[in-house]
Amino acid sequence: MIRTVFFSTTALLLAACGEAGTTPAQRVADDVNRGWRIDNTGDVNAFLNCLEADGLSLISAHRGGPQPGFPENAIETMAAVLLDIPTIMEVDVATSSDGVMFLMHDDTLERTTTGSGRAAEKPWSEISQLRLVDNDGKATDYRPPRFADALAWAKDKTILQVDFKRSTRFEDVIDEINRQNAEDRIILIAYTMAAARKLHRLAPDVMISLSLDSQSELNRAVAAGVPADRLIGFTGTEAPRPRLFRVLDDRDVEVIFGTLGGRNSIDRDIAQTGDEERYAEISQAGADIIATDRPLAAHAALSGAGRSAGDGVCGVASSR
Repeated sequence: MIRTVFFSTTALLLAACGEAGTTPAQRVADDVNRGWRIDNTGDVNAFLNCLEADGLSLISAHRGGPQPGFPENAIETMAAVLLDIPTIMEVDVATSSDGVMFLMHDDTLERTTTGSGRAAEKPWSEISQLRLVDNDGKATDYRPPRFADALAWAKDKTILQVDFKRSTRFEDVIDEINRQNAEDRIILIAYTMAAARKLHRLAPDVMISLSLDSQSELNRAVAAGVPADRLIGFTGTEAPRPRLFRVLDDRDVEVIFGTLGGRNSIDRDIAQTGDEERYAEISQAGADIIATDRPLAAHAALSGAGRSAGDGVCGVASSR
């Protein structure tokens, strides 16, 4: 039986704008002890299995869920999203020239910060003083966070899905995860079978998101030494594939489907057409996690269809 709490789309969207008389930044500062939390009871796979058993899907906020006034890959942005919805946070981890890991997607600094040049060629002392820029090109008061600080912030709040940038070594990220005993609240992203195999060797207890396009690809991953119960299958961004979703589900592999992307993304199409029900249809097709650039809208659609986790379901909790 599906257990859920319903939220109106209007209420969620109003919440995203902040309460009357306050700015988004003030709202986050004032509500540090409020919002949604994910307690996965020490096992990401068991947590996702619980949601799946109830016919529920979870949102993954791409790059931490940026919105006006809140830049991508910022702790403050993730905190703002968690005020309104329970969600996994996808982040990008880059490394400075002097070895400090921090959250940053691009190889260069121009688009997302007030700086310029290649991020990997700059020392942390310089990067840490930059201001982050939101998607509208407006400089904010927020600064690039260290990965260690983002990981510490996420404890008892959410699960981080880690995308490695070219400047970052798997070993360094995993060392920090081990140092903070965070193995049970992390998903590592692998784009190749070799990367998945290496990540599993380095961190055998951590879940790995691997692009899987067929049962044979899953079989190869398992044959390469990555157990199915440590895998989450990323199934692309083009169109849901219910048959593939069922194949993965039968092997205890949860499914991620992405609506995110550029000008041809499903997110963009939904925003233009207003067909918000498509998020629920993707969930009904068998996607356990929907990776999106529109986390608030996607969650509202899931809630309206009874396919999102409410307070007290599978370790999801609200202190709103």
